[in-house]
Amino acid sequence: MKKVLFLYGGFPGHQPYEVAQWARRIMDELDYDVEEIQDPHLLERDLTAYDLIVLGWTQSQTTEDLTDRAEARLMEAARAGTGFAGWHGMVASFRASLPYSWIVGADFVEHPGGEAVRVPFEVKIVDRDHPVTEGVEDYRVASEQYYLHVDPAIHVLATTTFDGEPDVPWMAGVEMPAVYVKQFGAGRVFFAMGGHELEEMERPEMTRLVRQGMEWAAR
Repeated sequence: MKKVLFLYGGFPGHQPYEVAQWARRIMDELDYDVEEIQDPHLLERDLTAYDLIVLGWTQSQTTEDLTDRAEARLMEAARAGTGFAGWHGMVASFRASLPYSWIVGADFVEHPGGEAVRVPFEVKIVDRDHPVTEGVEDYRVASEQYYLHVDPAIHVLATTTFDGEPDVPWMAGVEMPAVYVKQFGAGRVFFAMGGHELEEMERPEMTRLVRQGMEWAAR
């Protein structure tokens, strides 16, 4: 049985507790042994025994950080083979922590359509041969469309394209990773952009991506 640490909570606008119930069902289906925490300071302990760390946390300030000890523990776990999986807020957390950003592979910069605005956009699968995207077709959502700064080492599985509306015409045609994976040490990392609303997470495409992403990332 895979041993999982599930960190969730933080910014209430991302409905972290409602989304946690959705994620809990997926992990139950995968028969994971899950320990839930809502305090990032608990990342200061030895994390190497976990096969997967699931990040359902979001912070609201770019200055919010992790302690040096938590950063060292996360790095130690990733190098040893602990996987990381998350959505939406995973890349909008601990943005003052360079080691965290290095592990997870991207940083949220902006949502050009507006905060909490349900922008309609398409998620296009660009690697259909990867285990994470197996059985998932292109789909359309109406949610926050994230603009990210990304690690060039990521492997992009799905993209979204900005149309430049309503007030950023210079971004029309910019393609952004919507789902990606990467390697860090012996650990695997999975991220999906979706997750601003529970309704979006409950879409069959998103549920399947996250389920398969967790399976792929877990040691």
